[in-house]
This record gives sequence, structure tokens and C-alpha cells, in this order.
Amino acid sequence: MTAQLSVPDGLASRTFRAMGTHVLVVVPAAELARASREVEALFAAWEQALSRFRDDSELAALNRAAGRPVAVSELLFAAVATALDAACTTGGLFDPSLLEDLIRVGYDRSFEAVGARVPAGTGSPRGGGGWRGVRLNRAAQTIALPPGCALDLGGIAKGMAVDASLELLGALGIETALVSAGGDLAVRSPRPGSRTWPVAVGEDGYEIVRLAAGAFATSSSLRRRWLQGDRQRHHLLDPRTGEPARGGLCEVTVAASTCAQAEVAAKAIFVLGPSLGPAFAKRHGLAARLIQEDGRRLTAGPWPADDRIAA
Repeated sequence: MTAQLSVPDGLASRTFRAMGTHVLVVVPAAELARASREVEALFAAWEQALSRFRDDSELAALNRAAGRPVAVSELLFAAVATALDAACTTGGLFDPSLLEDLIRVGYDRSFEAVGARVPAGTGSPRGGGGWRGVRLNRAAQTIALPPGCALDLGGIAKGMAVDASLELLGALGIETALVSAGGDLAVRSPRPGSRTWPVAVGEDGYEIVRLAAGAFATSSSLRRRWLQGDRQRHHLLDPRTGEPARGGLCEVTVAASTCAQAEVAAKAIFVLGPSLGPAFAKRHGLAARLIQEDGRRLTAGPWPADDRIAA
């Protein structure tokens, strides 16, 4: 997990598994049963619609139907539209159409099932850009993928689910809340008796950032690594090559107003690497923490100093 915290007094937490990761809900103790039940139901519905690892998911059906328009649910339409907007905004550095290359490098099942070593791959990398041919019809609520294109909504769907969970809790009248999915984390209102939530950021968990509002998301190659033949692989692909990104970073954490926005930016910065990534964060008004493969730490934008507040 890439963002952690100790549960403050007066609050309670519950963890469950969904969308291929551990989901943490923290709310006032009296609201825990109701809040966790509602958030777990939300994540279950999102997984059913958006998982690429489930043959019966709506996304899997859409991928199988590439080449023709498909009527889809409001949820899948919104998730694909958000992913396409993110791809456009980042100039394709975030790319939801890399599924075939993910499968080629060995990430063809949930990470828990991948193991430490997979068979040598076959075929050449396709690279990104397939998202540019996706056609959305809002009036008919249909999506048409170009022939040969398949989508992986992965991290952005997880970030959107965190954001949607906080909105749901707010609609239920639960103002103080934190939801984390695999370390991608967002908060709603300060915890009782404090203006901030203390969050341990990064795989090592050594850096504490006090989050007043908004979200964190982390892209890291430190845990999701495996050998394919004699080649080291990870799941963060560079859309320009279709291969695991080799830009010199092993971890990026971004603070943003929403978890989905932080998730997209973290992936884009990871692909750009330490020389160009900080400029991307500054250009988009975001705070970021970059860890290079040699362990050196960089920050960009208004990333807080130790024991400071990220707003």
C-alpha cells in the first residue's frame, strides 16, 4: 500500500478487497457499519462494470465488440469518457488503450496471479494511441472501439471509485471520511479535533504529509514487478513504446483535488521521468513527489515540507 495512516481517536475503519486491491474506509465510529456497507456495494458495482480481469464485466464485453457501437451503462460511459479526456489532456502520456501490450508483457491476469516469473512474450509492441479512434455517442450512450483496440481502465477507475465513494458518503450526511484504494486516497472534511489527516506516503511509509483536503495517488513499479524470460517487467507502460517505462523513476505521488486527477498525473509524470516530470506537475498546478531509481527524492509544485499541510 502506498499511502497509510493510523486511525485517529473517535474514528473507526474497515478494510475489504475490491477492484484488485484493499479498500480502506475511515469514518466516525457510529457511522462505520452504514458507510462501509455503502462503499463496498459501490466498489462491487464498479468492479462488475469496469474490470478487465472479469470475463463477465461490461468492459470485457465492450473490448470483445471492438469495431462496432455498443450500448453501455452510464457508469461505463462516464469512465471511458473520463479516461479519454485524461488521455487528451496529457497528450497521450496517460493511455487507456494499452491493454494488448499489458497482456504481451505478462500482465494478463490480476497481479496476485501473475507471480514472480511469466513465460517469454511473443509479438512486437503496439504502443499507444488507439484511444484516439474511440467514438462516443452521448445521445445514444454507445461506445465504438476501433478494430483491434482494447481498453484497460485500471487505475483511473479505482481513483474515480474513491472519489465517488466520498461523494456518496457526503450525500449520506457523513462529512468526516477517508477512503483509500491500494494507497490512492482521498479525504472529506478534517478529522475531529484537527485540521488535517496525517498520511504516510510512499512504499517505505517514512514521509508523513498532513492532508487537509483532496487526494493522493501513487504510481510505483516497486511492487508490481516480474520476470518475463530474463527481462524485468512492470505494469506502468510508456505509450510511446508499448514497453514498461524506463524513464528513471520508481515511484511518483501526486496531490490533487480528486483521486482520478492525481492518478492520471502520477502516471504521466512516471512516464516522463525526473527531467520532464516536474515541469508537467508545475504546468498543471499540482504537487508531486518523485523517487528516482537510485533512491534520490525530487519534489515539484507546492509539495509540503515535513510536517506541513497539503491542501
